[in-house]
Amino acid sequence: MAKPGYGKRSAPGQQPRTRDDFSFLPIRERYVAGFVDCLPDGAAMSVKQLAKQLPLYGQQAISTALKALSVAGHLRRVRCSVGAGDETRWVFRTFWSRTARDNEWWAAYLATENASRTASPTAAPQAPSAPAEPPAPAAVPQQRTVPDPAPAPETAPAAPTPAPTTAPSPAYLALAELGRRDIRLALSADDCAALEPQAAAWFARGVDAEYLIAALTAGLPAQVDCPPRFVRRRLTDKIPPRLPTEPARPNTGTPAPRILMECTDCGRPGQPEALPDGLCRPCRAAHAEGHQAGPPDPTDIAAVKAHMANLRDLLKAP
Repeated sequence: MAKPGYGKRSAPGQQPRTRDDFSFLPIRERYVAGFVDCLPDGAAMSVKQLAKQLPLYGQQAISTALKALSVAGHLRRVRCSVGAGDETRWVFRTFWSRTARDNEWWAAYLATENASRTASPTAAPQAPSAPAEPPAPAAVPQQRTVPDPAPAPETAPAAPTPAPTTAPSPAYLALAELGRRDIRLALSADDCAALEPQAAAWFARGVDAEYLIAALTAGLPAQVDCPPRFVRRRLTDKIPPRLPTEPARPNTGTPAPRILMECTDCGRPGQPEALPDGLCRPCRAAHAEGHQAGPPDPTDIAAVKAHMANLRDLLKAP
């Protein structure tokens, strides 16, 4: 079974297995396709693992055969993101179809698979229950005419209610605290009220009272002749840059799973539309050139010679 990836995943809607499956393929590709088709889902599909289980061919031959099977429409390799939080990683899977599929089918299938993995899990839908009988209408009490309220007796005028006092703002409290931290910056109530808008601008940029007080009291001269003017100057010159009120929290939720197709030959990732036949442009061009010219495969030559020798032996038989 595949641990890091390249595990086999069977595509849906395949035709039943028959003896004529892959009959149109060359001998090597037919042999590799028949072996892969019998593997269970989750089995290792890397070139190295397949070469270990198929002693007739080496890794290079297996890689070439898988590329030909991709062009024939039997497989596509993809990358899938799995895990949650900091443990997210990419695994590699090979979707296999005994029935050859064209590029449009593979693109639609991978898009559906990607959408199903990207959708966040929701609660299971509840089974529909039988319609309950409608509840009986509640009895409406008989309405009565509300009598006019009786005139209230004359009373003495109430004393005026004092207006509620509002709590001082954090900026005002921070300015009032300056004199307690350092007597050289003692401010009156009127001074705090006049400087409150400037101090509030600091709080709006994400700082707290301790930050404001430390910035205003740091490095004071030996004598401050006019504390209000000195504080006003520092509030203007040392205002911090805009910062969020809370630090950005890391996203601990499960990331949306994604599927990214990759070239069957070189592993370059891309969208299905950019990888027709499961190959990127350079690999597709090299595959086309290999079919146009080049010496025949030695394995195919040996198979043909063995077949001809068998025919000669049959002709010599009485």
